[in-house]
Amino acid sequence: MTALLALSNIRAGYGESLVLQDLSLEVAEGEVVCLLGANGAGKTTTTRVIAGLMRPWNGEIRFAGRNVADVPGHLRVALGIGLSPEGRQIFPDMTVHENLLLGSYTPRARRERPRAMEQALALFPRLHERLRQKAGLMSGGEQQMLAIARALMSRPRLLMLDEPSLGLGPRIVMDVYAAVAETARSGISILLVEQNAEAALSAADRGYVLANGSIVASGSAAVLRDSALVQQAFLGTPPSVPHAVAK
Repeated sequence: MTALLALSNIRAGYGESLVLQDLSLEVAEGEVVCLLGANGAGKTTTTRVIAGLMRPWNGEIRFAGRNVADVPGHLRVALGIGLSPEGRQIFPDMTVHENLLLGSYTPRARRERPRAMEQALALFPRLHERLRQKAGLMSGGEQQMLAIARALMSRPRLLMLDEPSLGLGPRIVMDVYAAVAETARSGISILLVEQNAEAALSAADRGYVLANGSIVASGSAAVLRDSALVQQAFLGTPPSVPHAVAK
């Protein structure tokens, strides 16, 4: 499969603190890939580097065959990189409708805004019922739906979801992941960044495990689910098969 996104030997951090250490990963066209890791492993830093919110110290970020390491974040959105950030980061004093409109600020997204709005509200019917409501008055699950829908309004080729299940009840997690599956069926590539390994692996084709800023394991979702590393660290169950994850 052709790689839509390819990170090669990325090193990045804050101040003098190194967070990502020679990190490499790929997401192919139409593929759902999960990036698993505990809190502090470097998952959010990875999404920030891909989105252009921080510059890597070295390494290469290729998107659709182009090295975008020096491309500003707002231009990466125009190229097709969308992010639903950790903590949702919606605008609480603005309405649901206004939040969605803010997701479609690039020229192409503005042209396709009516269709994008229709698709977003079909994906999350609850948002349709609350279009004129202030976003900060919604439940956590509804705010997560809004954050994903706002990212989709940019018409991305790659959608990054940073901790989409964080703080949500099991039923709402199921609703969010049903929308993830529907988005994947539309052909959008997805990078799922999660601590919730069970949910992420149920939706992903492949995955990576991140620890202390480095990829320590990778493989198909089935292989990762059965690996000792993932079962012990994320699923809380004893390993069913010997650790057999190809790095």
